[in-house]
Amino acid sequence: MERNVMPKTLDGQITMEKTPSYFVTNEAPKRIHSMAKDIKLIVVVRNPVTRAISDYTQTLSKKPEIPTFEVLAFKNRTLGLIDASWSAIRIGIYALHLENWLQYFPLSQILFVSGERLIVDPAGEMAKVQDFLGLKRVVTEKHFYFNKTKGFPCLKKPEDSSAPRCLGKSKGRTHPRIDPDVIHRLRKFYKPFNMMFYQMTGQDFQWEQEEGDK
Repeated sequence: MERNVMPKTLDGQITMEKTPSYFVTNEAPKRIHSMAKDIKLIVVVRNPVTRAISDYTQTLSKKPEIPTFEVLAFKNRTLGLIDASWSAIRIGIYALHLENWLQYFPLSQILFVSGERLIVDPAGEMAKVQDFLGLKRVVTEKHFYFNKTKGFPCLKKPEDSSAPRCLGKSKGRTHPRIDPDVIHRLRKFYKPFNMMFYQMTGQDFQWEQEEGDK
């Protein structure tokens, strides 16, 4: 049986691979460290409340029969007990996952990209990525076009007059309306974990400020 094999990386080339589940998989840091301990890691994070709703929206598009977000988010809604075992909630506890990675990799080998800034200032975030990888800043403002319909920036080649390349249909879906009380409870749940994450990374992603929790 023929298998696809990744070609060897030549001198002057950088091999990149993307799998979102790596960050939240307990075994991933140890396995990656044993394979390439000098690897550079890039993690895109966004407000965990928004991330959880987005996660649910994606699942809902494939399984319309699933319970509401409000039902899945709680172990006991009357008592306000958040169900942290639900993957949509658990993934957003970034400090917990980062703790696992820091057992194997120094913080200097990890770049955290803001999902919010990636939308409003994609060129600025990409500049950080290129610097982190030791690359010349080739991707700049002229390579982006904001698509108002999707709510995301799209890529374009300045010398190419063809339509910009945008994220697929699975991105930019309209989120369902979530009970404001549930969102408030989730903000309170995530706040201490967010504070811990800011301290661990040395970056303030301003998720509390963004949500009005000043």
